[in-house]
Amino acid sequence: MTKNIVNEIAKKLCLSPKGILAADESTNTIKKRFDMIDVESNFESRRSYRELLFKTRNLNEFISGIILYDETIKQSTSEGIPFPKYLSENGIIPGIKVDKGAIPLDKDSGEKFTEGLDGLNKRLEEYKKLGAEFTKWRAIINIDLSKNYPSLYCLEANAFMLARYAKTVQDYEMVPIVEPEVIMDGIHTIEDCYEVTSSTLKKVFEQLNLHQVNLSGILLKPNMVISGTKCEEQASIEKVAKLTVQCLTEHVPKDVPGIVFLSGGQSNEKATLHLNEMNKLFKDLPWKLSFSYGRALQQPSISSWKGEENNIKISQDALFKRSKLNSSATSGVYSPNDEHQML
Repeated sequence: MTKNIVNEIAKKLCLSPKGILAADESTNTIKKRFDMIDVESNFESRRSYRELLFKTRNLNEFISGIILYDETIKQSTSEGIPFPKYLSENGIIPGIKVDKGAIPLDKDSGEKFTEGLDGLNKRLEEYKKLGAEFTKWRAIINIDLSKNYPSLYCLEANAFMLARYAKTVQDYEMVPIVEPEVIMDGIHTIEDCYEVTSSTLKKVFEQLNLHQVNLSGILLKPNMVISGTKCEEQASIEKVAKLTVQCLTEHVPKDVPGIVFLSGGQSNEKATLHLNEMNKLFKDLPWKLSFSYGRALQQPSISSWKGEENNIKISQDALFKRSKLNSSATSGVYSPNDEHQML
């Protein structure tokens, strides 16, 4: 029974032409975003901003699910409707980030290890009662070839945690989004990223199988195979698309229903272009290729909001447009010219 439930939810989440909005920024992260627009970050300002996003008219045409943060899933609309209930009633599946963030792998290490297994069962029980149907856990993999990062220890430790998390979540009849993010910061080439992403995915799926995770009831949220931000040679849109799909084809089993990419610090347009190119070039893949973007969906919205009630409609229009453009990319029909079209 559990197998069918999680498979159905996973398929709905990546059903073309829809993707996922990540609105699960921690309190610290959203404070940084608010600082950039001179808005004080407090309980009410965060609630108001999330309400603005969730109430965007017809958002469910392009967004299948929204990942919430612990504070957000317990908040309500200005009419008093709990956010998860409001989203469900408007055709959007509520999800929740369940990891507790990354800490150094060793005391002096530049590598990271994600915490959160302690108390996970209790949190899942609470989140399920609040209406969550899927979850997210992020692992951080840094590339620094001068320090031999990532180490085998880092890959093994994070893969184990991702798998243990996924198994636990499925026990509660919820879908785990498995997010091993190879960070794009650095001087590494796209070929280096390819090698590290391959090693990461290999370890992750070894552990998922070892933990007997039902692969038809997960979604994978990986990075794209891309040049490091400080690499002198930035790979073309086509090369990113081809190497990313090649890497996924080699390591992601056909049972997985969908791959929902993270944007990972790419510009809004680049994240959309890369996704579009993959769906344009490859038509018969065993899994859906979609998006689970945070900043790359929200950035135009938060920039135009600026904390002003008078700007809510403009801000919602910006989110609607970005969601529509990425929806087009899930079908390979996005064009850069669309960026300049009116809604």
